[in-house]
Amino acid sequence: MNDHDSERLAGLLTADGLVSTPDMEAADVVVFNTCCIRENADNKFYGHLGNLKTLREQRPDMQIAVGGCLAQMDKGRIRERASHVDVVFGTHNLTDAPELLRRAARSGPIVEILDEPLPESHLSAQGQQAAAVGAVRDLPYAAWVTIQMGCNNSCAFCIVPSVRGGEVSRSMDDLVAEVRTLADRGVTEVTLLGQNVNSYGRDITRRAPLFADLLRLVSAVDGIRRVRFTSPHPKDLRPETIAAMAETPEVCDHLHLPLQAGSNATLMAMRRGYTAERYLARLADARAAISDLAVSTDLIVGFPGETEDDFERTLEVAAEANYDSAYTFVFSPRPGTRAAAMQDRFVPSEVAAERMERLRAVVERSALVLHRARIGKVEEVLVEGPSKRDPSVITGRTGQNKLVHFEPVEGRPIAIGSFAEVRVTGSARHHLFGELIEVTAPPRHRTRIPVVAG
Repeated sequence: MNDHDSERLAGLLTADGLVSTPDMEAADVVVFNTCCIRENADNKFYGHLGNLKTLREQRPDMQIAVGGCLAQMDKGRIRERASHVDVVFGTHNLTDAPELLRRAARSGPIVEILDEPLPESHLSAQGQQAAAVGAVRDLPYAAWVTIQMGCNNSCAFCIVPSVRGGEVSRSMDDLVAEVRTLADRGVTEVTLLGQNVNSYGRDITRRAPLFADLLRLVSAVDGIRRVRFTSPHPKDLRPETIAAMAETPEVCDHLHLPLQAGSNATLMAMRRGYTAERYLARLADARAAISDLAVSTDLIVGFPGETEDDFERTLEVAAEANYDSAYTFVFSPRPGTRAAAMQDRFVPSEVAAERMERLRAVVERSALVLHRARIGKVEEVLVEGPSKRDPSVITGRTGQNKLVHFEPVEGRPIAIGSFAEVRVTGSARHHLFGELIEVTAPPRHRTRIPVVAG
């Protein structure tokens, strides 16, 4: 979601007449879009901000703006720590960034943090679409689509409800129209974004969520060949969502289903709303319906009060779940969350670090076995372009969200955004190796058309 917000910010600033530069020292405007999920992100941000102070003193006309979740959480404290910041804006007024920069240039520093979103009239549905469609993307064929903002859950470790507010779903008609516009501009893959996507629409209907219906409607848009989504909550993974995934070819065979912990005692302390047994049952239902399903997850090590027995249970559940990949984190206390107040139960850092290594070994063992099983198979990949580590190698991604590296064939150029068949020839823990068989579809993306947002 932060990546998409950064794309939207870049699009808004570009539409306002600015041009991106890779040279920080040459920039007239520097914008930080911040995250506050983990403490190390806070520390990195304030370090970068401190490093800019000297440059700002040398170039007093430079403007520095700070937005995003940390801005929403810290509010005025950012300028207390860094008086050289010109604009501070939060998660609810991201689209105001260009105007706030203009006002600051005229009248001096501005801190404008909204505690909740303004009424819909402040930014029309058309304006929301313009901001999203006008986003500056790294990959022209792939787009994020925000389907809901905020979260109604109360996980003990999570700061998101505090900085993004309660759950608000966008209209289904608006979302389908946005995807249709993206497809008209050459986008072939969309990822539906929300803090808890599978509860999408519950605030609209006041009853059952509408996520399964949305999956089918977005998949039916002409030109869209792949639909992804992140992240669902295990307690809300419903049979109709699994059915929509199984019955809709455009929906990718990949499910990111955050477990967080395998111990029921820890899950209860986290306020996750499910047990390990219920989680595994939902996962089994999904795998039974989708035969070649890849599954990834999130796991937290060292949650306050986690015993060795609790951690052993996490290892057992992770092994049984047989993940293709996992994002693993050591618990990071966030101010204002329930878990941050459990200081008397914090797990020593050296214990958490040792557990993390054991967990990674389990997850990577499963991933390597699953990847080796794919050797010899022919996969359809969506070409991302040259590998960042080795530009002589092409990188593509399968419907299961697996990265495949393969060498181009002389005399057969392959463009970013193409679909290609690749035979898997080798495997590693985090990616596959392959050989190109044929390009099955050239890229559809067109020249980007600037959009003035809002």
